[in-house]
Amino acid sequence: MTELDSRLRAVCDLNVAGVREMAGRHEYDGMIQDLSPAGVRAGLAALGGGPPPADPYDAAHLEIFEEAARVRYGELELHRRSPMDHLSGLDLAVYDREYGPEAERAAARHAHLARWPEAVDNAIAALDMLSAPVAAALLGAVRGLAAGVPADADEHVREAALKAHARLVEHVERAADSGDPDASLGAGGLARLMSAGDGLAVDLGRLAEHADAERDRLMERLADACARLGEAGRPPLDVARELVRRHPGPDGVIEAARIGAERAIAFTREKDLVPYHDGECLVGVAPESRRWAMAMISWSAPGEPDGPSWYYVTPPDPSWPEHDVEEWLEVFSETTLPAINVHEVAPGHFSHGRALRHVRSDVRRTLMSTAFAEGWAHYAEELCVEEGFAPGDPRFEIGVWLEALIRVTRLACAIGVHSGAMTVEEGARRFAADTHISGPAARSEAARATFDPTYGRYTWGKLEILRLRRRARAEWGAEFGLRRFHTAMLDLGSPPLGLLDRAL
Repeated sequence: MTELDSRLRAVCDLNVAGVREMAGRHEYDGMIQDLSPAGVRAGLAALGGGPPPADPYDAAHLEIFEEAARVRYGELELHRRSPMDHLSGLDLAVYDREYGPEAERAAARHAHLARWPEAVDNAIAALDMLSAPVAAALLGAVRGLAAGVPADADEHVREAALKAHARLVEHVERAADSGDPDASLGAGGLARLMSAGDGLAVDLGRLAEHADAERDRLMERLADACARLGEAGRPPLDVARELVRRHPGPDGVIEAARIGAERAIAFTREKDLVPYHDGECLVGVAPESRRWAMAMISWSAPGEPDGPSWYYVTPPDPSWPEHDVEEWLEVFSETTLPAINVHEVAPGHFSHGRALRHVRSDVRRTLMSTAFAEGWAHYAEELCVEEGFAPGDPRFEIGVWLEALIRVTRLACAIGVHSGAMTVEEGARRFAADTHISGPAARSEAARATFDPTYGRYTWGKLEILRLRRRARAEWGAEFGLRRFHTAMLDLGSPPLGLLDRAL
């Protein structure tokens, strides 16, 4: 692992948790990011020092991330509005993956835990603009951090950490009760956040129109797939709600995901859809502190020695009420789990992670656009439909369109909630009308817009990749090929959407 130059290091210092886990920059192990008001000001002041990279693309990529940090922390001050960055900074699950010797990871986990009181002090000092909707939506995640505290940690360190955690929970509880009822960034704030983050000017009105058009296209594709399943004439979402009730039991979820991951990898290799087919992807139960996520990838990061990536899956807790268990298991249905496997594993996130390991530029290996990363994995689902994954079973295609409808509704709700055109309750009704989820699940999805304002990135990224693919087909003509096109993008790492055209 090469040492970061000072200019790139300054950007990483403002995203310690992200680069530690996603990029594998383990010089940050055992450390916390100073998210106090003074710490953030110091971090922003350090940006832009030193010469830019010699490579023009790398220089542009780095400059976008510098500007994104200035907007995120300087203009919008999201560290004062939301616990999200603070939660990431406290999370200890990164040390569970076997990227290094167990003793070294255990020592780093202990050093990190010992700094929880400091991190909590910084969080409480910063979170003076925490709104009630954001606090309420994230309160469960804040409480759940305690699950990641090792039972065998030093007694004094553990006690101090848990006391600090209790103070953070109390602070967030107060905000949930009495914080500002308005969580909106405003249309200008959301547009600025998205534009700066990916170096691409965003017109929210036009993007909302694209979201509506994409929803209509997906509904048509869903209806067509349901008709091929023998369900013509019935409302497609009613068909979908019946299909997702067919799923493995709690004890069968991991095995179903393992078989599905192997199938996705084999299909991706057979079709040669990505530049690299190396590496190992294991499937297992998510670490306890991350069991809020139903499925996620933890890849072998580019800055660390190669090792297995983990596709984490979370079965429902047997102690939950029967209704909650059933609702959770519907995510792992025979219809939707195959699409999730493709998204998380191949040719989605796992394949992307393998490509990142082959990129040689520190900028490209370290600074990753989440809009591209999630857009790529979402694009991978539709790509597999196009390339004939499970050709005799329309349920795979139905699952892809159901997942896509949730993602496009997220984009519409993010724009609506933060522009003031939609309340969270109206967003929940839109989820119930445009997707197969309803009730508490729809309310939870709509509420996510308050604390994750760019969660429309899945659809936004996918649409930009599809736009570029149309252009590549036109410009390359007979020389166009999917593997060539995908390689050209992935050679840029996880590029800001505004730089995607450089792939051509």
